[in-house]
Amino acid sequence: MKRVGRLAATSSPISVEAVDRDDALAEAADRLDRTDRTDPDRTDRGHFLRRVGGASVLLGGLALPGAARAASRSQDSEILNYALSLEYLQAAFYTEAERLNSLQGRFKDQARVVGSHERAHVEALRALLGGAAMKRPRFDFHGVTEDQAQFRRTAVAFEDLAVAAYKEEAPRIQNPENLAAAIRVHSVEARHAAWIRHLAGALPAPDAFDEPKPRDQVERLVASTGFVVGRPKTQSSDKPRYTG
Repeated sequence: MKRVGRLAATSSPISVEAVDRDDALAEAADRLDRTDRTDPDRTDRGHFLRRVGGASVLLGGLALPGAARAASRSQDSEILNYALSLEYLQAAFYTEAERLNSLQGRFKDQARVVGSHERAHVEALRALLGGAAMKRPRFDFHGVTEDQAQFRRTAVAFEDLAVAAYKEEAPRIQNPENLAAAIRVHSVEARHAAWIRHLAGALPAPDAFDEPKPRDQVERLVASTGFVVGRPKTQSSDKPRYTG
């Protein structure tokens, strides 16, 4: 998949100003900055969102001509693999934080619960795609899973980005069964975003309406983090299994 393949490591930083044309991420960063100024423990969350962007899709056989059915399956497969790439990223992030036992209190509970959800999303998408499922990428989170403050900032960005990505792609899904499954996952991702925002001291739902995020913007933002790599930083057989 050409688009999925672009979720690769890069050394070129991407600014939010270059891709956040509707200013949604910049506004979120500003809100977090205002909170940070009154709480030293939350320093630099707004800066992090500006830097990385904020961060499934699961239609049965319709009575379509053969060529149309093939095109529909191909488009759905592309979308599902894109969603799978994001679920791989989130599952690895939460799993590594839990495995390292680096979090405390409510953040530890959040990572445990959300990690189990993201791993379930990965398995569901892989089962749905079958042999068309993309291989699991490898990750290096550069220490953000080892520090609670950095984990918090990254989790807010990841969850906001995932919700916006699902919102953009879901209307393009052709098969009704795939669409139904995607919506089930999207609503859970939105709950994740609200939960981590609450823990981070930001409004869980600051606006009456959310905007989608185009795929090319999501891919560039993910690539700019440098989290997707050719070789993982660590390997472990500990449980929960590290999905990177």
